[in-house]
Amino acid sequence: MLPLSGVKVIELGQNLAGPYAGFILACMGAEVIKVERPGGGDDARGWGPPFVDDDASAIFNAVNANKASITVDLKDAGQLAWLKSKIAAVDVVFQNLRPGVVDQLGLDGATLTAANPKLVYCNLSAFGAVGPMKHLPGFEPMVQAISSLMYLSGEPDAPPYRVGTHILDHGTGMWAAMGILAGLVRRAATGQGGVVDASLFETGLGWVATHFARHQAGGGLPQRHPTGSAGVVPFQAFETANGPLVIAAANDRLFAKLATALGRPAWIDDPRFKTNRDRAANATPLLAGIGEVVATDTKGAWIDKLEAAGVPCAPVHNLEETLAMPQVAALNIVQQVEDLPITLMSIPLSFDGDRPPLRRRAPAIGADNDRLGPDATPSSQERAGKSR
Repeated sequence: MLPLSGVKVIELGQNLAGPYAGFILACMGAEVIKVERPGGGDDARGWGPPFVDDDASAIFNAVNANKASITVDLKDAGQLAWLKSKIAAVDVVFQNLRPGVVDQLGLDGATLTAANPKLVYCNLSAFGAVGPMKHLPGFEPMVQAISSLMYLSGEPDAPPYRVGTHILDHGTGMWAAMGILAGLVRRAATGQGGVVDASLFETGLGWVATHFARHQAGGGLPQRHPTGSAGVVPFQAFETANGPLVIAAANDRLFAKLATALGRPAWIDDPRFKTNRDRAANATPLLAGIGEVVATDTKGAWIDKLEAAGVPCAPVHNLEETLAMPQVAALNIVQQVEDLPITLMSIPLSFDGDRPPLRRRAPAIGADNDRLGPDATPSSQERAGKSR
């Protein structure tokens, strides 16, 4: 049995952050009912190309598997009242609608937890539940910019780069899922639910926590290190004869092994490189020296030498190279879903040695209206209960 089997969730989510939280919960066994507006549904359905089966975008499919979908017109008083009655019987509600919408509709956390004290309610917003920016909408690139993630990414003398994945959307979805799980644990102990808040901006601040600590300790504004680190040296990619290779000699013991493998044993006792503090202070000559040696052979040859010496290293892969790795196959994280023509990535968690399966593809808009929606008949609702 999956860990969240029997937990009932209403997702008032769209785009990526909210749906990813729902995806995590659904993969762990919760019954997640995605509430969409009639007609277009979740905006992310149109975030392509590419599209799957000429229907929803690949992005939408990636974060909405294992869910049901119903359509509810929140402007219709009768359907809104039905939704509130539905919420009275569920365990979790989460939302990342435009700021202010749930308050106007009476679907906010304070109202719903007052009506259902056992409810765990989660808000996912752009900038947080309090403060002068709480009512502002926001998307991934905006918040990467304002949280300094962009400032930290890229070449030292080039314009800043956007981090190359949806790190804030997915990260906020993860924080929201953790908060919801913590809320369920607290409810099991006290009988009370509560309100959880997460935001893209807070997630961004969390990701720069180590840079913040260095800054507060007198390290100044962080400098960009495209593949490396300011505080650990060597800990970055070097160009071999046929492509980049990351070498991560994260302590003095590993550096000694690296120096030996590179044919530079004198570096071990060189006062410029003896400790990590020394190496960080003298990074420029050391990194140049390593680069000169590594450039003389291929990445495959260096991987063989460094792994034999016990030095952590890895080639820089593109996506196809990563997916072709035997390790990916062994983890069973890439899964086929029903009749979906593409495979999807499951969640990065296993329970008792088994990864939760992707049980059904992302639903079509309102696919479960007849079974679970406002106009479902009593007999169809009874069948839905038995199917669970």
